[in-house]
Amino acid sequence: MWTYDKKLQYPVKVSQCNPRLAKYLIEQYGGADGELAAALRYLNQRYTIPDKVVGLLTDIGTEEFAHLEMIATMVYKLTKDATPDQLVAAGLGEHFVNHGHALFYHNAAGAPWTATYIQAKGDPIADLYEDIAAEEKARATYQWLIDISDDPDINDSLRFLRERENIHSMRFREAVEMIKEDRNQKKIF
Repeated sequence: MWTYDKKLQYPVKVSQCNPRLAKYLIEQYGGADGELAAALRYLNQRYTIPDKVVGLLTDIGTEEFAHLEMIATMVYKLTKDATPDQLVAAGLGEHFVNHGHALFYHNAAGAPWTATYIQAKGDPIADLYEDIAAEEKARATYQWLIDISDDPDINDSLRFLRERENIHSMRFREAVEMIKEDRNQKKIF
């Protein structure tokens, strides 16, 4: 189903060790509006969506995994040279005690990822509006991360991810209109 190139979708560079920024980026790793939740939401919803939209959900869901990989790389690079004292000072002490330098799916506040983040109603319009909202929330989070980051290299990657959220939102909006048009023509429920 997939082919994998051993490279990131977009290059990730880090100017310096910055565990505090890594703590904030973890929101997009294991938070409610992060990349894992988005990927799983879209790949799950595709089973109850009209055939003409299945490919869209598959493509975007798969791309969200590529974004997850980018976030993981950023967090790893920002923390790999951090001392335990630096991690504690950045608010990652609990994480370090439980996971060392390994990544773990939780949000920036430390709450573990949960399947309750994933929504699926089984109604194509409802699910796509949920997806649009998810993309807009992710876009906003990326903007806020850019606003608090002073790392120009990380900001470059974050801008790329923010723009991909815009594109996904537009594609989902187009899918809503296509389904509404089909419903008006009584082609689907």
